[in-house]
Amino acid sequence: MKERLQKVLAHLGMGSRREIENWIKGGLVTVNGRAARLGDQADETDRVRVRGRWVPSIINQRSRALAYHKPQGEVTTRKDPDGRRTVFAHLPALQVGRWIAVGRLDVNTFGLLLFTNDGALANKLMHPSTEIEREYAVRVRGEINTDTLARLREGVLLEDGMAHFDAITDAGGNGANHWYHVSLREGRNREVKRLWDSQGIIASRLIRVRYGPLTLDRALRPGRWRELNTNELQALYAAAGLAFAQPAPRAHARPKAGHRPQRRV
Repeated sequence: MKERLQKVLAHLGMGSRREIENWIKGGLVTVNGRAARLGDQADETDRVRVRGRWVPSIINQRSRALAYHKPQGEVTTRKDPDGRRTVFAHLPALQVGRWIAVGRLDVNTFGLLLFTNDGALANKLMHPSTEIEREYAVRVRGEINTDTLARLREGVLLEDGMAHFDAITDAGGNGANHWYHVSLREGRNREVKRLWDSQGIIASRLIRVRYGPLTLDRALRPGRWRELNTNELQALYAAAGLAFAQPAPRAHARPKAGHRPQRRV
């Protein structure tokens, strides 16, 4: 079934729909040898080129996803004007399309960051209506009284509206530092830290330990990634409310030396 060209290319991870619309307006996309126009549709029978490069059929595109352990100091952007390291720097190369980060993590936040080459999957996982649960390990100073924890569960007013944690679990700690695990179903900018800040509590360390059905592997060191297996991909698609249909696997580029995927323990 034919679909709008920008939807097909976004699904392949070529770019956002807005970017692709601009490419079409600029004459950078062709369908079957002619310049594409906004509103054009395409399917597996059409030959599509972007900037002269042939785009393989969407039917042959194999969905892939990575679990990456983001270290402190890396930014979730493709290029940083200040020259800081980006989370994309050491990901394996793709023959077609590009890796899309599922959400963001603050520069000082560690933990699980997902990437996929399927734009539709990324968008659904990030969209507020899907309500994907995120879980964080948070280090604070000292134990927090029950009234404060109750307010954080019930909701507090931030500058961009009401917010709350769906769950807060005491994870213990030694000395002055104490750990809590918190979960929420939103992805607002720095929301976890701002919730603690609203109660005058400094969160000195944040680690995202789960995104939906995927949990951060203890064996996956900061700065390393691993590719999700078929069962994990199926779980992600189910969480996003999308059908999962995987074509026959194809060979893909090897990861860069020194940043190979680690096996699960």
